[in-house]
Amino acid sequence: MVVHLSEDPEGAAQPQVGFVVSKAVGNAVHRNLVKRRLRAATASRLSVLPAHGRAVVRALPGAALASFEELSADLDSGLVRATRRLDERAGERR
Repeated sequence: MVVHLSEDPEGAAQPQVGFVVSKAVGNAVHRNLVKRRLRAATASRLSVLPAHGRAVVRALPGAALASFEELSADLDSGLVRATRRLDERAGERR
């Protein structure tokens, strides 16, 4: 999975997350299962996102075969990388 993260200081104070699960992941049943699992995994991780954070989580084709635990672990590592990149970009702008 790929996680993109940005900050919108003008927007709502609570973080927002969107999901992209394309047909490459599988049929509608598989795509919806992946989306439900990602939503559940993300709900408990909103506190690690910046207050004005906007995240997009893009599921790759292998997500259809992944368990909830595997998706959660991938989400954790993706959020860590995305947060680190966001912090680096913020440091460059200063």
